[in-house]
Amino acid sequence: MFMKVADIMSSEVDFVTTDTNVIEVCRLIFGRGINGVPVCKDKKVVGFITERDILAKFYPSMQDYVEDPVHMGDFEGMEGKISEILSLKAEKLMTKNPTTVTPVTPVLKAQSLMFLRKVGRLPVINEKGNLVGIISNGDIFRTVVGKKIPYVEDEEYHDWLSRHYDLIVSWEERLGHEIPDLISLFNKNKIKKIWDVGSGTGEHAISLARKGFHVVGLERSSLMFQSSKSKWDKLPEEVKKRVEFIHGNYIDIIQNGPTDFEAAIFMGNAFPHNPSDYKKLLEVISKNLSSRNAIMVFQIVNYEKVFKTNKRLQDFNIGKAKLNKDNEYAFLEFYDPAKESGELLTLNMAIFAFNGKRWMPRAFNNTPIANIDKNNISSLLNKNGFKKASVFGGMLLGSLFKDPFDPVKNDWLNVVARRS
Repeated sequence: MFMKVADIMSSEVDFVTTDTNVIEVCRLIFGRGINGVPVCKDKKVVGFITERDILAKFYPSMQDYVEDPVHMGDFEGMEGKISEILSLKAEKLMTKNPTTVTPVTPVLKAQSLMFLRKVGRLPVINEKGNLVGIISNGDIFRTVVGKKIPYVEDEEYHDWLSRHYDLIVSWEERLGHEIPDLISLFNKNKIKKIWDVGSGTGEHAISLARKGFHVVGLERSSLMFQSSKSKWDKLPEEVKKRVEFIHGNYIDIIQNGPTDFEAAIFMGNAFPHNPSDYKKLLEVISKNLSSRNAIMVFQIVNYEKVFKTNKRLQDFNIGKAKLNKDNEYAFLEFYDPAKESGELLTLNMAIFAFNGKRWMPRAFNNTPIANIDKNNISSLLNKNGFKKASVFGGMLLGSLFKDPFDPVKNDWLNVVARRS
């Protein structure tokens, strides 16, 4: 059975009337992040107005240009017409008798119509010609193509995130709390060589190397890895000798790597970001660590707080753009729960950009995440010979091992596991 427009259209439709001023049309287009809206008289669709329709009013027609090429080439004068154009009514700029579809139109027919008419959205009307919905290229793409694409659990999401990662995290404040705690733990247990698994852009590994530890950062994302390597290139030679970054599959690298490491760290929820093979990863790294007093450190998102207290929200913050300090980015992280017991969670990241005047959607992506809690991690560690596990609670940009774990209060579930 073929899909119909009614199956995927949006029923909540933004529209304007023939008497709506163009400036209000622009507010709607900017505010919703769309390229055009239907124009209605009463409830009937009589036109469609787009960004292109509005911009076209700034330019002369071919006949105007032929008749008066000098004045029609006055681009400064065209900009001066902005206020005049914004005060016009929608009916003066709209495309009349727009292409429409009905709720029973096949989805791929609607796509063909958009392709032929070179438009990105079509009004959906009922038998009386009244507006009942809207369908876009994006709706069709997400339905027809998006559902057929499997999640890419590592490289794709993290490559995408790498472009903004160092804006999302307040590294100076975060490392100011976390690195002293890690140093104290490692010095107390005479740890010198450390795997940093899921090292991201390299901040933890480099900070530990500066303090005299030998660290190998493993990163599956090629762009995260490139970012860490760029930072490595700028380090003093004595620090470079103590830190290395390797790109590739964690399990393969560790299995084929040296066996004289005494500790492994999984910071920033790196462990659950291996949803299909986290059990195998833990098994492999447990065997690799040589010392009888080997240590593993896990920083895991406290999903109980995310779902029960925060209503699925993980974090929200705003950072300055790298190239233009007047511009900003906002980052919103939230989770979708598992549909059934034992299934994966979904981490969603939405990015918004501020150009000095207004916020606009910039990008959105998601990735599957293993649902690991205090009981899960303790059981896995015990199975792999790490019988002693201490559990602590942490807050975003807070210390690691100072407070007991509170499932309602804490952002992080922090675990220190010892083999003996």
